[in-house]
Amino acid sequence: MKYPFYLYFSCCVAIFGGIMFGFDIAIIAGAIPFIQSYFSWNELQLGWGVSSLLVGCIIGSFGSGYVTNKFGRKRVLIIAAIIFGISCAGTGIATNETTFILNRLLGGISVGAISVLSPMYVAEMAPASMRGRMTAIYQLCIMLGILLSYMTNYFLKDLENNWRLMFISGVVPAAVFFIGLLFIPESPRWLTIRGQKQKALAILQRFYSPAEAQSITDDVEKNLAAHHTAKAGALFDKDSRSSIVLGLILAVLVQLIGCNAALDYAPKIMMAAGFSISSALYFNIFMGVINLIATVIGVVLIDRVGRRPLYFYGSLIMGVSLFFLGFSFHHSLPVLVTLFFLFSYIACFSACIGPVFWTLVSEMFPNAIRSKAVALVSFTQWIFNFLVVWLFPFTLATFGGNNTFYFFAVMCLIQLAIAKFMLPETKGKSLEEIEQFWLQKQRHASPLADNASVKGNALR
Repeated sequence: MKYPFYLYFSCCVAIFGGIMFGFDIAIIAGAIPFIQSYFSWNELQLGWGVSSLLVGCIIGSFGSGYVTNKFGRKRVLIIAAIIFGISCAGTGIATNETTFILNRLLGGISVGAISVLSPMYVAEMAPASMRGRMTAIYQLCIMLGILLSYMTNYFLKDLENNWRLMFISGVVPAAVFFIGLLFIPESPRWLTIRGQKQKALAILQRFYSPAEAQSITDDVEKNLAAHHTAKAGALFDKDSRSSIVLGLILAVLVQLIGCNAALDYAPKIMMAAGFSISSALYFNIFMGVINLIATVIGVVLIDRVGRRPLYFYGSLIMGVSLFFLGFSFHHSLPVLVTLFFLFSYIACFSACIGPVFWTLVSEMFPNAIRSKAVALVSFTQWIFNFLVVWLFPFTLATFGGNNTFYFFAVMCLIQLAIAKFMLPETKGKSLEEIEQFWLQKQRHASPLADNASVKGNALR
């Protein structure tokens, strides 16, 4: 079925938040050698300088659930874009460690909110048949943002005050995101939840026939009637407990497999393997290109193959790659061998785990608690992201690359077991159908069929 351009445009604008996300978390990778010497940091201080962004992400993701419930998806995204631009400029002009860290924290608040709201907005707008693909494109934008940051790092590396220019350049994607947000509608699901059904209908009728729009809002209202209270305690009531627990497990493991630390410290890892600074920044661009291509593959496969197979086989291949990456460090194999396993590990994350995780997080929770549930899971993954990124330089220096990557490999095997025995297939299911699955599961009913029919159209 063909959908109006405005629907695609609205989803794509929200997805663009992923570029800001990727740019901000990765721009520091190339700046690390320069800021470490500028501030005279040791390994733990460097870890704090890098991971301070993630403390802000924890705050932003945790607070976004309440704020977006009150003010809506669109308005909070606009505020996040403004904060992001201010933080990029502030980090670039910082003259002392305190100012630098404060602006990193501010940028993290913005990124944390965007990490919750961009995929949530897309999940609430996109038709069930393309929701996985559209949400996975969010991950593609993250990888595009990472690639842009790597290219920025490389081309600015020989300039005076290069690390300052690296951070200031983030103002550009922030401005583009801000302008785009001015032209998209509020989420009809949020409007319906807030009792503004007529406004929701007016937006939906721009995409669908009046009868289809009415059917969508009726379905949401019926669904909400079964959950007329959405108190904080409802996150762990008997009807939503299974989905929340699984979401939290996935959030912890997606960080303990170490990929975000590897992305943040890729040049440092390459230098530990024997590359010069210039060569490490150069090959970082290649890694960004591979990430982008791998994510495109993930976008193509997620609504064809499904979420569960990608998570399972992605965890398997990543675990194998990490084992050989640790083996390569242990036995000091040629640097290109180490580089191969590093690239295969990160590429597999980009093709499988990254897009599937954010898709599942945006679609697996009941309507009445979705914003709070997504915020809780995002908050959890940001906490573990912070811990892993903060400690990574210390563990790399203290325990060596071999033991560090062996640990990540074990976490991948645990994630594989979770995908095998706990993860349902949500491909092609409406958000309401997914919610019914969790209700049935809680009542010991049969699992969600992999190829069950999809009822209705978008937002159903």
